[in-house]
Amino acid sequence: MAGPATSTNSPAIKSRIGAILRATSGNFLEQFDFFLFGFYAAAIGKAFFPSTNETASLLNTFGVFWLGALMRPVGAIVLGAYIDRIGRRQGLIVTLGIMAFGTVVIAFCPSYATIGIAAPIIVLIGRLLQGFSAGVELGGVSVYLAEIATPGNRGFYTSFQSASQQVAIFVASILGFILSEVMPADTVAAWGWRIPFFVGCLIIPLIFVLRRTLEETPAFLAMRKHPTTREVFASALANWRIVVLGMMIAILTTTTFYFVTVYTPTFGKTVLKLSTQDALLVTLLVAVTNFIWNPVGGALSDRIGRKPVLLAIAGLSLVTAYPALHWLVAAPTFGKLLAVEMMFSFYFGVYSGTMLGALVEIVPAHVRTTCFSLAFALAAALFGTFTPFASTWLIERTGDKASPGFWLMFAALLGIIAASTVYRGGGKAVPTYDAVPEPVAGR
Repeated sequence: MAGPATSTNSPAIKSRIGAILRATSGNFLEQFDFFLFGFYAAAIGKAFFPSTNETASLLNTFGVFWLGALMRPVGAIVLGAYIDRIGRRQGLIVTLGIMAFGTVVIAFCPSYATIGIAAPIIVLIGRLLQGFSAGVELGGVSVYLAEIATPGNRGFYTSFQSASQQVAIFVASILGFILSEVMPADTVAAWGWRIPFFVGCLIIPLIFVLRRTLEETPAFLAMRKHPTTREVFASALANWRIVVLGMMIAILTTTTFYFVTVYTPTFGKTVLKLSTQDALLVTLLVAVTNFIWNPVGGALSDRIGRKPVLLAIAGLSLVTAYPALHWLVAAPTFGKLLAVEMMFSFYFGVYSGTMLGALVEIVPAHVRTTCFSLAFALAAALFGTFTPFASTWLIERTGDKASPGFWLMFAALLGIIAASTVYRGGGKAVPTYDAVPEPVAGR
């Protein structure tokens, strides 16, 4: 385990690349399962939430998806306090264990036809466990990456938290594409959808090995005093304003992400009536571009500041989200879906890469994991993971297939308001509230 940092410029981490890979490995499992749940929503709905109405079944599935996400704020507070008190390394191992258990529960749960009402209850429990763990996974990893970052590159380092999730989307898309090619659609809907979940279970031991070799951050080791759980809760409550503003900044990231990954396959198949292969291929390509744009956004914000990037991307999303979707649904094609998704992928990647660095910097250092995780968890629970449900409901209620664009525009507006409030003045963006300083040994 690495000792305390001996200088303010060079964190005592043996290999930063290795540390990034170990820290972000858990994100793979989290997003891998989240994407599969969204992509196979129709099949999962039939297996665990049967209904004579296809839309009702889909809404039930996305409802459970969202209910699991409502556990994120709980996990952010409980597990965030644990990580701020015990350490980044141990906390990330615990979160992985909870996430892994939830994944196994969903993968092996019998269908409603086999065990009746127990099936949806078991699936809900699995989702609640996953949401509880996910509440601090992203925050814990982002804080870890921020604390091992070299000076002036915090945005670039933290961007790999989100970038790593895109690898999971890519792998899940590949598996889904292969299944759709080698299995009849009826077989996939009946039981084939479980195969990718089983693959996720097989990956769990490898991720545990990677996480167990993670080094503690020098910044945490250098703290003179680690706060008690009560002190963490009290500090998080005292800083509620910055948590709420951080949530508002993160909303555009979460809504756009869940739209272009979790909801797009369903949107492409059930709304646009494109083939499963087309929807999967678009999602696969989106995962690739998401991976590219995240570090670009982080690095760009390191150079010109967080505020200009946040406001520029949020402004573009505000004025283009609905027109782009309206153009798509007027005459859906694979090419048009790909073009629109590439636009949203650019927005998501650049904004997310910037947002992660910003959120780490504006929360208090001694409760960094708790406040960061709580802000992001609230954004994901109340808005991001609600996106598939909101999109399905808007289309059903309005009859306008482009209406999910209004949801994305709302998220962009909140981001503009929050970024303008937190950051004031010209030039490089500087937080209005206490910024987190670079880690200093002995602080």
